[in-house]
Amino acid sequence: MDRPQNASSTLKHDLNVLSGRAHCVLEWAEPVLRQFHQAKKSFKGEDGGRLQKLHDWIMVPLTLWPLEVCDLMRESLAHWQAHAALSEKQRLVIDLLPEPPDAEACKIVARHEELVQTGAYENLLGNAAKYAQMEADLKANPEFLAHWQRITTAFDPKRFADHKGVIRRTMGTERNLRPGWASRVPGPRGEFQTAFDAFCMRWNLYGMQHDDPLLLKLSVTLTPNATMIVVPACWSFDPKRDIRWGEIAKLHRARARNRQGAALKEGREQRRKLALKLKKLDAEAARRRLRGDARHAFLCEGLGWVPETSAKRLSRLRAEFKE
Repeated sequence: MDRPQNASSTLKHDLNVLSGRAHCVLEWAEPVLRQFHQAKKSFKGEDGGRLQKLHDWIMVPLTLWPLEVCDLMRESLAHWQAHAALSEKQRLVIDLLPEPPDAEACKIVARHEELVQTGAYENLLGNAAKYAQMEADLKANPEFLAHWQRITTAFDPKRFADHKGVIRRTMGTERNLRPGWASRVPGPRGEFQTAFDAFCMRWNLYGMQHDDPLLLKLSVTLTPNATMIVVPACWSFDPKRDIRWGEIAKLHRARARNRQGAALKEGREQRRKLALKLKKLDAEAARRRLRGDARHAFLCEGLGWVPETSAKRLSRLRAEFKE
């Protein structure tokens, strides 16, 4: 199991689950998990349930987090320990959070995270040879090498690299909404990022690692709100060979499990009308003081169903549209 489903989880269990997750999530989730397990014996009432809900969200793969859950847990625990209650704003945010994905969805997404962390999308994509050829051509391109030399002459790129030597261009965002331009950041960092963004645009790069180009890949990424497919501008896209649609559908359906569509919508509307009719028939049956088989036969006749219809079908119809 990838996510505990109730308050019986132990600290040891939680740390064991997160130790196998991508993005080093254990390093920064462990302190707040220790706080939670130390304090949970004091939890009570609805606020105790809210804190448990935050715990369950911490155990969800980071990809699906809609907000910084560890910070919210830390702040909520501090408020609880000081007041034996959560603030109204904390309650609001926790109540607005949907229920965490189930264990099967967490398992699928956690595996996807491991692959994404290493840049491996091969399980979702086909035609890997196309990317390998593009990458080899780029590394041997004298114009590309000359441009990188100009950048390293004008700046010291190592100043802006992470611990793995990776420098990233400014990331694109959902619907191409941009929080800010690199040129608006004062000082050497802004100057470098502006030049580096132009360089990456010219050569279709995600970034550089030391002196090696990180060529943009056709990629599939889960976010808390969507499944995003990115096709690089330089990619000669073949939808039949380049993407394994079945695997992507399986990944996406880890969260969207309910079937949808016009036919299903139409069927639901028909059931809604039947449920309204059943409600009126129930009231009439009660008025007539019908019981047992006589009541069941009356309801089936009113709905146009055969008398042999199972009573469970009537119960399901009531429950589906219960107000």
